[in-house]
Amino acid sequence: MFHNALDIAEIVRQLLEEDWDIDPEDLAHISPYLTEHIRRFGEYSTHELGLQPEAYDPHLDVDFSPLRGDPPAPDGYGQAA
Repeated sequence: MFHNALDIAEIVRQLLEEDWDIDPEDLAHISPYLTEHIRRFGEYSTHELGLQPEAYDPHLDVDFSPLRGDPPAPDGYGQAA
Protein backbone atom coordinates (compact mmCIF):
# COMPACT_ATOMS: atom_id res chain seq x y z
CA MET A 1 0.00 0.00 0.00
CA PHE A 2 2.87 2.42 0.78
CA HIS A 3 4.37 1.77 -2.66
CA ASN A 4 1.00 2.63 -4.23
CA ALA A 5 0.95 5.91 -2.28
CA LEU A 6 4.45 6.72 -3.56
CA ASP A 7 3.35 6.01 -7.14
CA ILE A 8 0.26 8.23 -6.78
CA ALA A 9 2.36 11.08 -5.33
CA GLU A 10 4.87 10.79 -8.18
CA ILE A 11 2.12 10.95 -10.80
CA VAL A 12 0.59 14.01 -9.11
CA ARG A 13 4.02 15.70 -9.14
CA GLN A 14 4.43 14.92 -12.85
CA LEU A 15 1.00 16.36 -13.63
CA LEU A 16 1.80 19.51 -11.64
CA GLU A 17 5.06 19.92 -13.61
CA GLU A 18 2.98 19.71 -16.80
CA ASP A 19 0.79 22.57 -15.46
CA TRP A 20 -2.29 20.44 -14.81
CA ASP A 21 -4.74 21.81 -12.25
CA ILE A 22 -5.06 19.24 -9.47
CA ASP A 23 -8.36 19.33 -7.61
CA PRO A 24 -8.04 18.02 -4.03
CA GLU A 25 -11.61 16.69 -4.33
CA ASP A 26 -10.41 14.37 -7.11
CA LEU A 27 -7.44 13.19 -5.03
CA ALA A 28 -9.78 12.48 -2.13
CA HIS A 29 -11.36 9.70 -4.23
CA ILE A 30 -8.05 7.94 -4.94
CA SER A 31 -6.98 5.21 -2.54
CA PRO A 32 -3.65 3.36 -2.40
CA TYR A 33 -5.48 0.51 -0.67
CA LEU A 34 -6.22 -2.09 -3.31
CA THR A 35 -8.79 -4.77 -2.65
CA GLU A 36 -8.61 -6.64 -5.96
CA HIS A 37 -5.90 -8.79 -7.53
CA ILE A 38 -4.04 -9.22 -4.23
CA ARG A 39 -1.83 -12.27 -3.84
CA ARG A 40 -1.76 -12.47 -0.07
CA PHE A 41 0.39 -15.59 -0.04
CA GLY A 42 1.60 -15.19 -3.61
CA GLU A 43 5.01 -14.84 -5.18
CA TYR A 44 7.23 -12.11 -3.76
CA SER A 45 10.79 -11.15 -4.61
CA THR A 46 13.13 -11.01 -1.63
CA HIS A 47 16.41 -10.22 -3.41
CA GLU A 48 15.90 -6.46 -2.84
CA LEU A 49 15.19 -6.57 0.89
CA GLY A 50 18.64 -5.22 1.78
CA LEU A 51 18.43 -2.20 -0.55
CA GLN A 52 18.00 1.23 1.05
CA PRO A 53 15.05 3.12 -0.49
CA GLU A 54 15.30 6.75 -1.50
CA ALA A 55 14.06 9.31 1.02
CA TYR A 56 10.31 9.85 0.84
CA ASP A 57 9.10 13.40 0.16
CA PRO A 58 5.52 13.67 1.48
CA HIS A 59 4.93 17.23 0.19
CA LEU A 60 2.52 17.81 -2.72
CA ASP A 61 1.72 21.32 -3.94
CA VAL A 62 -2.02 20.73 -3.63
CA ASP A 63 -4.23 22.77 -1.30
CA PHE A 64 -6.08 20.20 0.82
CA SER A 65 -7.46 22.75 3.31
CA PRO A 66 -10.92 22.95 1.62
CA LEU A 67 -11.39 19.24 2.30
CA ARG A 68 -10.75 19.74 6.01
CA GLY A 69 -12.60 23.05 6.25
CA ASP A 70 -9.38 24.83 7.27
CA PRO A 71 -8.69 28.43 6.27
CA PRO A 72 -6.19 28.64 3.36
CA ALA A 73 -2.54 28.56 4.36
CA PRO A 74 -0.58 31.80 3.77
CA ASP A 75 1.30 30.27 0.84
CA GLY A 76 -1.95 28.99 -0.67
CA TYR A 77 -1.25 25.34 0.08
CA GLY A 78 -2.45 23.18 2.94
CA GLN A 79 -0.44 20.42 4.54
CA ALA A 80 -0.65 17.19 2.50
CA ALA A 81 -1.25 14.86 5.41
